[in-house]
Amino acid sequence: MSVSIAYLAVLLIWSTTPLGIVWSSESINPSLAVLLRMLIALVLGTLVIKIRNIHIPWHKQAVKLYSFSALGIFGGMLCSYLSAAYLSSGIISLVFGLSPVISALLAKKILAEPNISGMRKFSMAISLIGLAVVCSDNFNLADDGIYGVIFILMAVFFFSLSGVLVKSVSLAIHPLATTVGALSVATPLFLASWLLLDGTLPIETWQAKSLWATLYLGVFGSLIGFYAYFTVLQKLSASNVTLITLITPVIALTLGAVLNGEVINDKLILGAFMVLLGLSIYHFGHLLPRFKKKKLSR
Repeated sequence: MSVSIAYLAVLLIWSTTPLGIVWSSESINPSLAVLLRMLIALVLGTLVIKIRNIHIPWHKQAVKLYSFSALGIFGGMLCSYLSAAYLSSGIISLVFGLSPVISALLAKKILAEPNISGMRKFSMAISLIGLAVVCSDNFNLADDGIYGVIFILMAVFFFSLSGVLVKSVSLAIHPLATTVGALSVATPLFLASWLLLDGTLPIETWQAKSLWATLYLGVFGSLIGFYAYFTVLQKLSASNVTLITLITPVIALTLGAVLNGEVINDKLILGAFMVLLGLSIYHFGHLLPRFKKKKLSR
């Protein structure tokens, strides 16, 4: 898969995944829905690996890479599915847009990256205030909606932590091998969580929309999505990858409103604008002084 195609695939898949999660959880228990999704991806991925004769290494460094990747898959996905019972798909995507900010904070601690500038701290504050505006109009703290926010923030934390830890492992292997290896580690964890949280299999209550959404997420959201993500992660700089998180919330909010009847009101628009403005300043604010210098020199 070429880098440009992989980048476009990640953009489209990440934009549609939140809505797929909401739909798949409508009639299937969230812990079971995510387990089925991972099983589909693992089985298909293993078949592709066999057909294409791609080697999956299992030495110490490879297992370390798979484990770090599985942390984001298991923690990020399970918490995302649990949050879908309380939050709309658009808000799920919007909160996930904060992952580059969380990643930067974690990278500073784990990878000893440089201190965060004052401008970036300011941009973080804008995004967090915007998120507070969004959430304030969707639930009260006394409602169960607070659980949704806790779950989705946990999902973003695990996803961001996973990305930082993966960057700490210097190992060049095929992205599909990384995908299948990570799924091999994560899937038993999803099985254990389903047994602990639910353990039932009420097939008679499943609806066609949930089944199709689960199938879509298994094939595209997990197998192709993770493969494309690991391809992009290996080939492009972090700044190029994080651009995706600026675009996907807009698409996800639109899809949620058009296809799922999710309400987009003034507070949601204002809050989303503040979140995306903060993220834009975070990523590109350092370019503003250079632009001013070039303009003055003319």
